[in-house]
Amino acid sequence: MGVCYKDNRDDVNGSVGLLISILVRYPEVATINFDPEKQLLKFTFIYSGVLEDKELDNLKAKLIDSIEIYNMLEHKEISVVSLQSQVYDKLTIIEVQRDVDTLVQEEITLIVELFHRYLNNNLVTEENERYFEEDLVAHEEIIGHNLAKMKGASHNKYLFAFREEGKVLVFDK
Repeated sequence: MGVCYKDNRDDVNGSVGLLISILVRYPEVATINFDPEKQLLKFTFIYSGVLEDKELDNLKAKLIDSIEIYNMLEHKEISVVSLQSQVYDKLTIIEVQRDVDTLVQEEITLIVELFHRYLNNNLVTEENERYFEEDLVAHEEIIGHNLAKMKGASHNKYLFAFREEGKVLVFDK
């Protein structure tokens, strides 16, 4: 998978590297946004079908319970965790919001795995090249490192990242 970065600067900072690594490591994540004002990461997943309200409520309850339990076991208190959805034609777009200050790489893996298990084969996933296990571990380490760098730092760029034709594109607003 190729990586492109569209910005007036040539450097790829930690925030951009984080978004790129998340999209490369987790092909289930359709888009990811970073909101610097609220210090939130917004993960978007796409379900190929229309989820009923009861199914969405069950997914939301499982997701929030799992995140709360994980953070309780890690002795952390989360600030923001939310799940919102919208239906477009025959697709359900699901957005998970998490605060950067308490989010860790292992929790991202937990979120993606929950979507895999709950949405089964209807989760839209980007087909990408096969990576070796070492490549996936390297991306996980990059995600963890860049998340740690973002905690408490001031960021002023709203970033939006997505895939297009096998490439990861990152834009700022």
